[in-house]
Amino acid sequence: MIRINQITDKVSAYIENADLDLIQRAYVFSAQAHDGVVRRSGEPYISHPMNVAYLLADMQLDEATVAAGLLHDTVEDTDTTVDEIEELFGSDVADIVDGVTKISQMDLEDKAVQQAENIRKLILAMAEDIRVLMVKLADRLHNMRTLEFMKPVKQQLIARETQDIYAPLANRLGLHRVKTELEDLCLQYLKPDVFGQLTDAVSDHRAAGEPYIDKVLELINEMLKKNKIKGHVYGRTKHLHSIHVKMEQQGLTFDEIFDLIAFRIILNSLKDCYAVLGLIHAIWRPVPGRFKDYISMPKANMYQSLHSTVIGPDGERIEFQIRTSEMNQIAEYGVAAHWQYKEVGKGQQRGKTAGTRDAERYTWLKQIMDWQRELSDPREFMANLRMDMFQEEVFVFTPNGDIKELPEGATPVDFAYAIHSEVGDKCAGAKINGRIVPLHATLKNGDSVEIITDKNRMPSRDWLKFVKTAKARTRIKNYTRTVERDRAISLGKELLEKEGRRASINVQKAMKEGLLLKLVEEFNCGSVDDLLSQVGFSRFTPRKVIKKLYAVIHGEPLDVRKPKKEAETDAKKKQPKADGLHISGVDNVLLRFASCCTPLPGEPIVGYITRGRGVTVHRIDCHNVNNFEDERLLEVNWEGVEDKPYPAKIRVKCLNKKGMLGKICTMLADLEVNIDSGSFESRVDGTSILEFTVEVTDLNQLHHALSQIKALKAVKEALRVS
Repeated sequence: MIRINQITDKVSAYIENADLDLIQRAYVFSAQAHDGVVRRSGEPYISHPMNVAYLLADMQLDEATVAAGLLHDTVEDTDTTVDEIEELFGSDVADIVDGVTKISQMDLEDKAVQQAENIRKLILAMAEDIRVLMVKLADRLHNMRTLEFMKPVKQQLIARETQDIYAPLANRLGLHRVKTELEDLCLQYLKPDVFGQLTDAVSDHRAAGEPYIDKVLELINEMLKKNKIKGHVYGRTKHLHSIHVKMEQQGLTFDEIFDLIAFRIILNSLKDCYAVLGLIHAIWRPVPGRFKDYISMPKANMYQSLHSTVIGPDGERIEFQIRTSEMNQIAEYGVAAHWQYKEVGKGQQRGKTAGTRDAERYTWLKQIMDWQRELSDPREFMANLRMDMFQEEVFVFTPNGDIKELPEGATPVDFAYAIHSEVGDKCAGAKINGRIVPLHATLKNGDSVEIITDKNRMPSRDWLKFVKTAKARTRIKNYTRTVERDRAISLGKELLEKEGRRASINVQKAMKEGLLLKLVEEFNCGSVDDLLSQVGFSRFTPRKVIKKLYAVIHGEPLDVRKPKKEAETDAKKKQPKADGLHISGVDNVLLRFASCCTPLPGEPIVGYITRGRGVTVHRIDCHNVNNFEDERLLEVNWEGVEDKPYPAKIRVKCLNKKGMLGKICTMLADLEVNIDSGSFESRVDGTSILEFTVEVTDLNQLHHALSQIKALKAVKEALRVS
């Protein structure tokens, strides 16, 4: 377990005359507050805040932040108050603890809304003092390191949230070490079969590649010495998550990835960086399109480096990252490398304004703050946040020569909204480098973009198919939603009037008399117009609303008895196909599983309202979900799952040996996994690809089956596929 002297020694190493008494007092207070409490691992609870504080010290944060790390759970989990923290440790520590506490004090019935509101609060807290996020990231990192003691379903939920929100936030703040460890830990729990296979493959590759790394290091060091350039060179294998992403995006196997090894060259000056790049390109041939200059155009998190992939010794692809010592410090520690205590003058209070100063350096944070104010639905806020957080950047120019930073794949419409919302709304055409292009054209680094506007032009829903920025999506959706809502209100009114005539109810008269107002609260709507729009959007059936209205008017339920045959038909329609599922706030809806992702019990899922086909259930990470209209998404939970088979698709890559197919089929049968269908393909490299649709009872049975298949000597890969 981490000891307090390890934390104070680390802080003393980077802060001269550090206020260690503050940290010591925070430790004693936290230990007393959590006395007698143990974690799921069996360790005393104080071990968690101790680890969080150590991580913060490792990021070289100020004493107030380290002390807040020790105290971050006291207000939430004990009788301690924020006022008590402020009285004992000062307002700086109290504000950070209060910010971290508020993020996790939501208590909403809708779990999706709860998560979204928590993240919204996190973003707002960041704007006040970015150290709140630093403590939260350290808290999440240690929780991820000890996630093995949680139940599998909880592991999945926490890992999914970490992958969606906290890893991208760490990346945005330039905390490379935190980001890569979080991503690898997420992969371990979200895709344990992939994680296990990649761990073994990378370990084997590393062992085989050590002599090659040593060879390249020797060549680079000789080159530096010969040219009288001082610097350090390191060789490393890329982390597991980045390898997995590349395999998925490009459809590659592990053996087909050639640039697994990356070399980092740390130099003393900017001039040396470009000089060494030239020397490397003189020795080895650069790979076209694989050079990026992040020094002249830094990333949003202030990351600076030269990246180049070359064909190195023995024809191997290798990547070089070339930067100065200061750039490397920023790359590793991000926002912490700019902390206020390194800049304050004598007598000033260390770290007091750090949060504000660093928040101002991040324009992306201001952009998030701007468009989040326009969103009332927290789930839409989450979807937009994910979109903005995961994208790489491209840099393009206005006609005046100003640089605009946009996500990779951005279009002229994104550029127009980045200039001004009004320019985006009136965008009618665009020129890239002087040539007229379609609005869906993809912008590239260095493009000069000019927007053509038309005062009569309005945003189009079709733009949502290609825009990449949250600001553009939010503005377009707000406009189209207003138009579509008006149509839905009109349609809802028409449908109610038609259904009302069957029940001898004059709906227009009922509206004038205010009778529909009595249904607003019952249907959880804000107004009569909301109720009508929900009918128009097919959220509520006209029959259901008219039945309630009839009861209001006549004081008794509407008799809706039907002929036997018609009633039986309706009963069949209402019977959900997907057993063991519950939809929040909706009953008797036709359910079916999506064939694109085949969700299994225990996985995070989401429902999508399809026109005329009820609700389709998708895995929450299904690639199709990103293209769905947010207003038609529903929260879906597994509830009382039946012990019955569910379909799942798997792919096995193995050596093309006699009897392998039979051996795999027999193993699946022994594991009580039924094969519903399959296809087989032999390759010229002596391997075979076997794809099966199997039937399993839950996610654990599938992972167990894949791990057993992977244990066969001739099997190279065994994966679940969508």
